[in-house]
Amino acid sequence: MTNSLPSSTAPLKIGTRGSPLALAQAYETRRRLGDAFGLTPDAFTIVVIKTTGDKILDRPLKEIGGKGLFTKEIEEDLLSGAIDIAVHSMKDMPVAQPRGLLLDTYLPREDVRDAFVSPGVSRLADLPQGAVVGTSSLRRRAQLLNRRPDLNVVEFRGNVQTRLKKLDDGVATCTFLAMAGLNRLGRDDVPATPVDVTDMLPAVAQGAIGIERRADDSRVADMLAAIHHTQTGQRLAAERAFLTALDGSCETPIAGLAELLDGDRLRLRGEVLRPDGSQTITDDQTCVISDGAALGRDMAHKLLAQAGPGFFDWRS
Repeated sequence: MTNSLPSSTAPLKIGTRGSPLALAQAYETRRRLGDAFGLTPDAFTIVVIKTTGDKILDRPLKEIGGKGLFTKEIEEDLLSGAIDIAVHSMKDMPVAQPRGLLLDTYLPREDVRDAFVSPGVSRLADLPQGAVVGTSSLRRRAQLLNRRPDLNVVEFRGNVQTRLKKLDDGVATCTFLAMAGLNRLGRDDVPATPVDVTDMLPAVAQGAIGIERRADDSRVADMLAAIHHTQTGQRLAAERAFLTALDGSCETPIAGLAELLDGDRLRLRGEVLRPDGSQTITDDQTCVISDGAALGRDMAHKLLAQAGPGFFDWRS
């Protein structure tokens, strides 16, 4: 491994989207790899790749193709060899990767909670009747309308900075962001209140960073193994199995959270909603950690059975 480590003359190319949060995640990956192998920053090159999802901001994701719009161009560059690894926010990742790519490295997970963000209101319950709430997340929209059907929820796409500016401009009274993103950006200045997961179950894999590689790149596989966080991988195995079995996409309001308990146990909570919040189906189970993926699949099938054939009619 020593002779094949990247260097300033042959750097490891890290592919990422160009938002401040995406870059922060790429820098964290670079730092962890550098610390693991005694490498300086010049042994890496950050390659910014603009995705279709970054270019089209005036329409909801479900209208232009879904989660894959944030990964397609990056994965094409990974397959072609233009980059060596790709750094992703796991909640944006489709459940399947293109042939030839593997997503099996995760960094330690950040805060999984959503953040209620408003310059003048501290919590959801204090919003006035009919308040305008901005969010691009179908999951958050459905959860909000389930709890507060009086709210006027409007489309609110863009990176963290863009959405905060929209809030300052009065486009909405409040919005929701991921606590993980605010923490990674060091945005203590944002008027954010964490929302307990019992009040708003987060998106599957929220707060987790995943690193994708070519399946046949053994050098990169060995390097990434040194920074993989096993516990995060165990949690995401359950959550993403749950999402996969539900055929999850950005068109489906799905929430899921796995947590590790004492005694080699894992707890998984799942939720499926109608987009208008009129119906929600939930489950909460535990198992041994090694059975996490199986529990995720079983829970998904249970919720689908409870939902019945008419629950997803809105998707057709």
